Amino acid sequence: MATSLTIIQNFINNEYFPAKNFIASYDPAIGEVWAKVPDSDAEEVEQAYQAAKKAFSGWKKTTVEERSRLLLKIADILESRLEEFAIAESRDNGKPISVAKNGDIPRAVLNFRFFATSILHYQNRSTYQEAYSALNYTTRHPIGVVGIIAPWNLPMYLLSWKIAPCIATGNTCVCKPSELTSVTAYMLCDVLLQAGLPAGVVNMVFGYGSKVGEAIVSHPGIPLITFTGSTATGKIIQRSSAEHCKKLSLELGGKNSGIVFSDADLEKCIPTIVRSCFANQGEICLCTERLFVHEEVFEEFLEKFVEATRKLKVGDPTSPASTTGSLVSKDHLDKVKSYINMAVKQNGKIRCGHLVDDLDLSPRNKNGYFILPTVLTGLKDDSCVNQEEIFGPVVTVTTFTTEQEVIERSNNISYGLSATVFSRDVGKVHRVAQALDVGTVWCNCWVIRDLRMPFGGTKKSGLGRESQDDSLDFFTEQKTVCVKIDV
Repeated sequence: MATSLTIIQNFINNEYFPAKNFIASYDPAIGEVWAKVPDSDAEEVEQAYQAAKKAFSGWKKTTVEERSRLLLKIADILESRLEEFAIAESRDNGKPISVAKNGDIPRAVLNFRFFATSILHYQNRSTYQEAYSALNYTTRHPIGVVGIIAPWNLPMYLLSWKIAPCIATGNTCVCKPSELTSVTAYMLCDVLLQAGLPAGVVNMVFGYGSKVGEAIVSHPGIPLITFTGSTATGKIIQRSSAEHCKKLSLELGGKNSGIVFSDADLEKCIPTIVRSCFANQGEICLCTERLFVHEEVFEEFLEKFVEATRKLKVGDPTSPASTTGSLVSKDHLDKVKSYINMAVKQNGKIRCGHLVDDLDLSPRNKNGYFILPTVLTGLKDDSCVNQEEIFGPVVTVTTFTTEQEVIERSNNISYGLSATVFSRDVGKVHRVAQALDVGTVWCNCWVIRDLRMPFGGTKKSGLGRESQDDSLDFFTEQKTVCVKIDV
């Protein structure tokens, strides 16, 4: 029996607006359309902008206590619907329900709570210049209407990571979720209504980046753009926004390395490395795509790593037994497969995964976009497989001999988002961490996140940082006031 399609509508000024045209949104686990997403354009963006602009005049004057109260209410309502959101996120994206239930949605709840409390404790600065009898102090002010463009890999997780600090600091926003994964963003609109968020503070316009995203980025009245996604799109945003000198926060791609020294505890580190390579089907900007293993332990590591990788259960996202779901789309599946095919042409060896192991899927999932986690060896550092972001469950493994060598090889890449280092030598992990050209280094762990700490990349991995302080800085303008006392 066929199930009815989810019909998404734009959300502007706390009202829903039916679309004229739609984009088909697929359930990637079965390869069938399950939702219809508005194919919006500049007209809807302008409508959303006008609503956000009007709302800003009142929202910016609300007290931090009132904004905090509303964000906490949003978090509470979202948490009460955690199961519902997790199921929708899984069906939209292809990740296991368990991953969305234990990761994505709880983190979205935390994002709202975190910034709801952070704004209550933000301090301004002051100095006193005795020679001039002058008091200097700073104040912070919301900027206006913010353009928020969110990705498809962690839809609610990263959309909330941007909306929460944006509205907590008194701004309003026009949001564009990915056209591939729009359902939970649409569901969030109902949460905002239930929480009593004033009309126009948050607006959702759904559609393609080339139409909706471009209209947001090039709009002269939107002075801030925050984007998470590919480096290629980040470059387009820079070009499109340059005329208006917009303030940009760009969290872009990565080609992250993992370094395993000979003194690493393999029994402890291999489970962490497997997770770092294949979590969320490898569709996380922080996933490890290049592993460098010291030659003394390479064979032992590779045997255990391949064995652990083969134990991952690829299958129906609704099954509790599945550790790995489907990729987000047929196009992305084809892209990931193309890199494995290129690796074979470049004399790489597939140690496990695609093309060498059997993918056992249920009849329900036979048309889904699934691929086995794949481990490759024998590729040169300058091969396209080792230089370009794949954004899927594929990792290359190579040997190294010296510390300086592996630092240079790890840094020999155009990206600089993150890296992992595994060693029991405390001095070594500190030394190597300082030498790696990346925004974050995890030592003997992966993705332990403290939201108070800066997050972002170097080189082609982005501009700016996101964290408690960095995000509050980005979404406000700081003003210095100097008052001469003895007048």
